[in-house]
Amino acid sequence: MACAPSPTPGGYSVTPTEPAAAVRPPLPVKMVIAGGFGVGKTTAVGSISEIEPLTTEAAITEVAAGVDDLTHTPGKTTTTVAMDFGCITIDPTLKLYLFGTPGQERFGFMWDDLVEGAVGGLVIVDTRRLDDCYAAVDYFEHKGIPFAVAVNAFDGKVEHEIEDVRWALDVSDGVPLVVFDARERGSVRDALLIVLEQALARTEA
Repeated sequence: MACAPSPTPGGYSVTPTEPAAAVRPPLPVKMVIAGGFGVGKTTAVGSISEIEPLTTEAAITEVAAGVDDLTHTPGKTTTTVAMDFGCITIDPTLKLYLFGTPGQERFGFMWDDLVEGAVGGLVIVDTRRLDDCYAAVDYFEHKGIPFAVAVNAFDGKVEHEIEDVRWALDVSDGVPLVVFDARERGSVRDALLIVLEQALARTEA
């Protein structure tokens, strides 16, 4: 015999309903954070990641110090030798998986593997050392991967006007160029959202 709906204290009946539809997990999206040595890639990933970020930091030896320019980063004692990894849920439908590249040219052979499957990239720039950023910009342009350039405001300031940076890096007007602070979660989030917009515009074109 079928069971009748259960009465409630107020005299009303509660009719069983269908089970709620299963909530879909957010769509995983891969994004790369790139740039030269010591520009703030590891800091940016650590600032925004909702999990403890995976880093592959190694101590800077005397030999490495002779190769890597520490003029503007005298307090830097470690360097990324493989990658940084973190993730951030943008909204219930989208989750970004962030891969930070090593900055030194001698680790450039890893880039192809790290970038494979990425929807876009954020190239971080230190205006005190623009020469170190050319390789990352050229890489994304050559690969045809959507990217944005984020000028890291070390000590809260940048050394050059933003349009002067665009001219120096020789990036087209179609490439977003913004000033951000790799230490600030909201600032990193806004920069990543710009990359997402670039990737979306590319798919709709």
